Amino acid sequence: MSLLSVFSEQQKVKAHFDDTLATNLLIDKLTNYFSSSHHRPPIILCIGTDRSTGDSLGPLTGTYLSRLGLPQLNILGTLDQPVHATNLVENLNYIKSCYNNPYIVAIDACLGKMDSVGNITLSNGPLKPGAGVHKDLPSVGEAHLTGIVNVGGFMEYMVLQNTRLNLVWNMAERMSDILSKAYIRSRIS
Repeated sequence: MSLLSVFSEQQKVKAHFDDTLATNLLIDKLTNYFSSSHHRPPIILCIGTDRSTGDSLGPLTGTYLSRLGLPQLNILGTLDQPVHATNLVENLNYIKSCYNNPYIVAIDACLGKMDSVGNITLSNGPLKPGAGVHKDLPSVGEAHLTGIVNVGGFMEYMVLQNTRLNLVWNMAERMSDILSKAYIRSRIS
């Protein structure tokens, strides 16, 4: 049984990270997003910190992607240089000054319901980073991928800190695979 959910009215696709058939739908949808913005510089903005296990999903994904060396794919937010709450605005200003009309796909970890842990969600539209931990940060991206790394609702900082690294590691690996395949497909189509 596939753990795939599609919400077309919100342009949202959700799949469990280890469901290959379902994640192929994420790749197809993201390929369409990249293809529709083909003449704009693509930026993958991986948000999070390496100081919290659960919140390291973005930087881990960025690190995986940067090691692939995909031509003309710009990646911000890695384990070496994370993009997080204290430097997000600075990074957005950098993007604005260096890229003409970029197409930004934001990546971030989030908390959710118990039965959603391990799901990756692709949504059209901007991401509101930090909302799950009550931070007021600017919205980013024209599309975004989020990974539900743990259960939300109570003591979010503690929950993120105590998230299993194995789950985050595997989700980051799958998210980088989804992003790289979608990017490559969009460039050859």
